[in-house]
Amino acid sequence: MTYLLNQNRYQDMEYRRCGNSGLKLPAVSLGLWHNFGGIDSLENARNILRLAFDKGITHFDLANNYGPPAGSAEETFGRIFKDDFKNYRDELIISSKAGWGMWPGPYGDWGSKKYLVASLDQSLKRMGLDYVDIFYHHRPDPETPIEETMGALDLIVRQGKALYVGISSYSASETEKAVAVLKELGTPCLIHQPKYSMFDRWVEGGLLDVLEDKGIGCIPFSPLAQGLLTNKYLKGIPEGSRAAAHRGNGAIDEDAITEQNIAKAAKLNELALQRGQNLAQMALSWILKDKRITSVLIGASKPEQVTDSIGCLANTSFTDEELKLINSILA
Repeated sequence: MTYLLNQNRYQDMEYRRCGNSGLKLPAVSLGLWHNFGGIDSLENARNILRLAFDKGITHFDLANNYGPPAGSAEETFGRIFKDDFKNYRDELIISSKAGWGMWPGPYGDWGSKKYLVASLDQSLKRMGLDYVDIFYHHRPDPETPIEETMGALDLIVRQGKALYVGISSYSASETEKAVAVLKELGTPCLIHQPKYSMFDRWVEGGLLDVLEDKGIGCIPFSPLAQGLLTNKYLKGIPEGSRAAAHRGNGAIDEDAITEQNIAKAAKLNELALQRGQNLAQMALSWILKDKRITSVLIGASKPEQVTDSIGCLANTSFTDEELKLINSILA
């Protein structure tokens, strides 16, 4: 079926400036970490992406190893891009990453220039793109000099294969070093993608302060703790859920569904209902309340989850009493 896009797609989405750059991102972006691999339904993936764009989500986030199998999420996206989005390339922000194991041997992992350049070449081929808008180093490499890794990001921009570069899962101190090297090279660090949710608040220990000080954007992943901060697991592990699927590739499993986490989620859910939100919407709003956050990355296994998540934008303000209650629940 021919894609007839929504002509009013920019009407209700909020767009936030990414650090000190000229780039704006939608407050809610779509990540293709899970549910877009070779084992998943192509038509479901297509419907999710179409709906997201129709709702003003202009940023689609990928990585070389997303699937499973690794690489297949980029292939899926490439097929859908060719059919539905090619004419709208200039309205899209497409990102990818490299830094985790991707192919055998010493050149398919971590942060060498050899790996990063080769990986992006492969990603561009899988997606059918001439360039990505943002290319990330996916995780710090303890054995490769940071000058080499950041030098590879600088080279990729100068080659025209990426417009901007970023880093993911770097600590505050590692971020400061990476940012300094990139600044000296003349290719600024645009954005940082850390794991951040009500259940995982490590970025509050200094990273967000560094990003604010350096004028760098922030786009958290796993803001719903892969479903823990939704209504999905409040009564156990439902059949067909991600935790029951044993997908691998970093997906949540049964071990994370503890009585303690469920008890906290249930109390948070009560507050969310008082705010006129569901738990997932409140969890997203809680992250977006911080003006240092550029965008929040959601995942989706069905189109209606995209619509539900965007509903968080109706209320991203919290009273002092609500914040105190949340902190006491999470303590």
